[in-house]
Amino acid sequence: MQDLEFSTYHQPVLATAVLAALQPKAGGLYLDATVGGGGHTALLLRREPTCRVLAIDQDPMALAAAQAFLAPFGDRVQFWHGNFADLPVAEPMFDGILADLGVSSAQLDRPERGFSFRFDAPLDMRMNPDNPLTAATVINHYSERELADIFYEYGEERFARRIARQIVARRPLKTTQELAQLVAHCLKASPRQRIHPATRVFQALRIYVNQELAVLDQFLARSPQWLKPAGRIAVISFHSLEDRRVKQAWRANPLLEVVTRKPIVADAAEVSLNPRSRSAKLRIAARTFA
Repeated sequence: MQDLEFSTYHQPVLATAVLAALQPKAGGLYLDATVGGGGHTALLLRREPTCRVLAIDQDPMALAAAQAFLAPFGDRVQFWHGNFADLPVAEPMFDGILADLGVSSAQLDRPERGFSFRFDAPLDMRMNPDNPLTAATVINHYSERELADIFYEYGEERFARRIARQIVARRPLKTTQELAQLVAHCLKASPRQRIHPATRVFQALRIYVNQELAVLDQFLARSPQWLKPAGRIAVISFHSLEDRRVKQAWRANPLLEVVTRKPIVADAAEVSLNPRSRSAKLRIAARTFA
């Protein structure tokens, strides 16, 4: 029952825009590259009763939950466990592709996963539990310079060197709250600051542990070749490092025609219902006939 609860957390962001972007058609085959709780896949399958979806995720807990949530659709949805960059596809086969990047609400809300400083939990942050590298290993064994580089490159943290110096002086650090409190004390943030002072450090660690940007680059390079002519690809990103990569990769790829010159964002009504959508940016491109 615990795994089934995973899907109840998932409110698919930008749902209307995603359906408009992918335009599911009769008999079409679609790829949900990050199925998560299954919300976007369910939208596609409900919109067009004869389309099919290949749903993949590297998180086995997410995949199990999606299988349970999407069971009513039967064999119209197939599942594959793995990273979206490693999907063994060698030819154009999809009428549409969707990738909802970043960590899901369910992952954030499970203390044992160690993604959030809202809970006092072990420093983990692995999306795939088979990954041998944890955030604790990075924090407690990497050099001061390596830590500073990670915080600056993946979190765009201006005070990366100061934070890294304090971590090395105070470690070992075992839990998310130990790290968050150290960063907050180090930065002495204003009470009017919009985000928690440790937000960028946690983002940087999560991206580094899961190699999210390297994997995204591989996906952006390979996925256009998986699309049928006129097929569409939609990517939802949640921070500038991701969004910039999507924009630049698509502009440079002769197989794609960019549909959205500027990203689509959530309106005030959606943000009020689903705060996670506040930072979501949707970009769309279409496969050329070349």
